[in-house]
Amino acid sequence: MTVLLTDADVAAVLDAPEAVAGMRDALRAAYAGQLVAPPRASSPLDGGRLVFTTGQSAQWYGFRSYDTFGHPEGEQLVVLHDAGSGRIRAIAVGDELGSRRTGAIGGVAVDALARPDAGTLGVVGAGGQAWTQVWAAAAVRPLREVRVFSRTPGGREAFAARVRAELGVPARAVTDAATAVRDADLVVLATTSPRPVISADDLSLGAHVNLVGFKQRGRAEFGLDLLDRADLLATDSPQQVRAYDPPMLAAAPPYLGRLHHLGAVLVGAAPGRSTAEQVTVFCSVGLAGTEVFLLNRLTRTLSPAI
Repeated sequence: MTVLLTDADVAAVLDAPEAVAGMRDALRAAYAGQLVAPPRASSPLDGGRLVFTTGQSAQWYGFRSYDTFGHPEGEQLVVLHDAGSGRIRAIAVGDELGSRRTGAIGGVAVDALARPDAGTLGVVGAGGQAWTQVWAAAAVRPLREVRVFSRTPGGREAFAARVRAELGVPARAVTDAATAVRDADLVVLATTSPRPVISADDLSLGAHVNLVGFKQRGRAEFGLDLLDRADLLATDSPQQVRAYDPPMLAAAPPYLGRLHHLGAVLVGAAPGRSTAEQVTVFCSVGLAGTEVFLLNRLTRTLSPAI
């Protein structure tokens, strides 16, 4: 029997520690070649694109699809197939699985690269992606304060209130991006800005940064100064980094050679943080197949016989 999950189902069973644990396993599997995760593919349609990410392991294969039409109620689809029979084991409809997966990958990056005592977080952006980054970071570090900036005063105030209510972490809205990230141990940029929202000079020594929003040449929420400032650069999918068109900023030769696979850092095949003063930067590009990876874990939890 095929399991059908809605956003409410995913929210009820997938908490931050479990999501981060799942993505840690997925990143290790991808680096070891046990998770096939090619770059995303898209099909141009009238007014937008239909985008697919796919993944495969020895036990399953599947895909996620979403569109770029901008519909307010547009939904994603994740489909899990059994590798032996080809039958569809599970389907997830909605945005929660994809959003929590992205946040959880960010949580793995924080756990692997940030200082162990990191407790202050500055976030620029107040949408769903920003929320799951904070949600996952709170699962791997004992946050003492969250500062948030977004363009809309009501949005940033609501975001801070949600952090206080749901995560039990002191949080406040601030009036500019520099104030949000200055002196922060952890920084999250999760915006739709095509231009840099902070300067590298805004970062403190020892900060760790998760970059979630636009990151391509001519359309990026950060500048080359941030990459130049980084002592260590990592990403979840070097394949996707190289596949961007226009090219991703970190795909330029001065940076690509320093851009480590986060899975390699996790297994000790690439260096991680070595001093408290290092600035570390994680470029989140969306490791393909990870939504299917999570759906497989959820399916096993909910219906062990399937």
